[in-house]
Amino acid sequence: MGYWGAGNDAANLEMAKEADRLGYAVAWVAEAYGSDAPTVLAWVAAQTERIDVGSAILQIPARQPTMAAMTAATLDTLSGGRFRLGLGVSGPQVSEGWYGVKFDKPLGRTREYVDIVRAALRRERVTHQGRHFTLPLPDGPGKAIKLTVHPVRERIPIYLASIGPRNLELTGEIADGWLAIFYSPEHGRESLELIARGRAKAGKTLDGFDVVPTVPIVVADDWRQAADLVRPYAALYVGGMGSREQNFYNNLACRMGYAAEAAECQELYLDRDYAGAAAKVPLGFLDATSLLGPKERIADKMRELADSGVTTLTVSPILQDLERSKAALRVAAEALELAGVGS
Repeated sequence: MGYWGAGNDAANLEMAKEADRLGYAVAWVAEAYGSDAPTVLAWVAAQTERIDVGSAILQIPARQPTMAAMTAATLDTLSGGRFRLGLGVSGPQVSEGWYGVKFDKPLGRTREYVDIVRAALRRERVTHQGRHFTLPLPDGPGKAIKLTVHPVRERIPIYLASIGPRNLELTGEIADGWLAIFYSPEHGRESLELIARGRAKAGKTLDGFDVVPTVPIVVADDWRQAADLVRPYAALYVGGMGSREQNFYNNLACRMGYAAEAAECQELYLDRDYAGAAAKVPLGFLDATSLLGPKERIADKMRELADSGVTTLTVSPILQDLERSKAALRVAAEALELAGVGS
């Protein structure tokens, strides 16, 4: 679902209800520096019956790890065991500009954060002495405390949103799943090799690991015209998320072979020529990372995604109006059945 408070709140909720009715597995909610994910997740969970609700993501600099564990346990309880915990470090502009938290050592910070969250959710008395977190604080009145809430499930799945090679390896090592963006079957295998390397460090394989890319979907007879509707979304990330010096999504586009176009898109976006930036997003990039066209073409792409290692496919209808977006959810469900790779 899109960000709450952007004028599409009613549409987001209706989309979640429609996905619940259609048998979708999970509805994900994001947060940036507007609506927070847990409040929205509770609102959606209260008005759905079967669908899981997941954070994609809770921002690590926004809350202490024990607070994240409290939130996860509470949402799992309120939803009847339907919560999935997605975490991510956000970016330097948000971490330092909005939360006042230095964006340094993100790998070490994430590792410690997940360790503490897992310990709290196991309802252990939480103690941790690390480089980034110390619980309890020494030489004071603090003591090791145990979470009082009992989650419904014995183990709430933890997902990490990661893009860079080292972060991908860490995701494989410590998480239950990967939240991917701008995933393409051709280039996704490289990322999955890094995740598999991390899994091997932990003595595990990719069996049971959930690979979850978010893929924009536009249903239309002409896939090229459909791609134009995705351009502003792609340009926002490739061109506008971050600075000229540090933009993880721009770096990803470069690794996919679109370095020149990504640089042009970023230059125009940061100069506030948003239409020009959108026009520079390559058609090949849009097609590789989206579901575009009629049902049969979407089904073909779903097979490619499944063959490349995707296990849960998150579809993100580009909101035109509510009815067309709900229709896109229905077409995606039909395409999955046609593709023969669903469960």
